Order: sequence, then structure tokens, then C-alpha cells
Amino acid sequence: MFHKDSIPLGLIIGIAVPFVGYALLLELYDQLASSQMVSDIGFTDNFRSRTVALLAVCFNLLPFTIYSRNRCYNTMRGLVFPTVILAVTWFFYFQSHLIT
Repeated sequence: MFHKDSIPLGLIIGIAVPFVGYALLLELYDQLASSQMVSDIGFTDNFRSRTVALLAVCFNLLPFTIYSRNRCYNTMRGLVFPTVILAVTWFFYFQSHLIT
């Protein structure tokens, strides 16, 4: 089922990478905030969650580039579906803060 070039593999990677990236970025940001290297002063209320979520979606570019170099087009197709769904979800979730 999970061949090197398969759509289900791309779907799983496309879902897993942003969630793991989101958790890692939140942990990194919390560590930096606890050591007082970064702060939320001067930003909107949801700036951290909005930015971290967008960066997590963008983490799908890393496996997409790797599979593109290896010419695994079906896996790339599988990566695109969750990426688009997550990006649209991000936009609609933060729409009121983006469009004023």
C-alpha cells in the first residue's frame, strides 16, 4: 500500500508533517518565551498561533521538494491535497483577523 511513489503515502506525510511541525514550533516558542528571548508585546492576540500554524502548513514544502527531486509524482499529488485543505482551513479560521 505504501510504495515509494503512492498517493496514500503522500496523504499521510501531508497530514503528519504539519501536525508534528506545529507541536515542535509551539514547544520552541514556549522555550524561547520562558527564557525571555521573545515576547508577545506589541502583537495581536493570536499572532503566535496564526504564524505557527502557517509555518506548520509550509513545512509540507520540505517533503514535496524531496519527492519532486526523486520524481515521485503520485506522492507529490498526495501531499498537495492535505496542504491545500490545511491552508484553506487556516484562512477561514483566521479570516476575521486577516481581512479587516
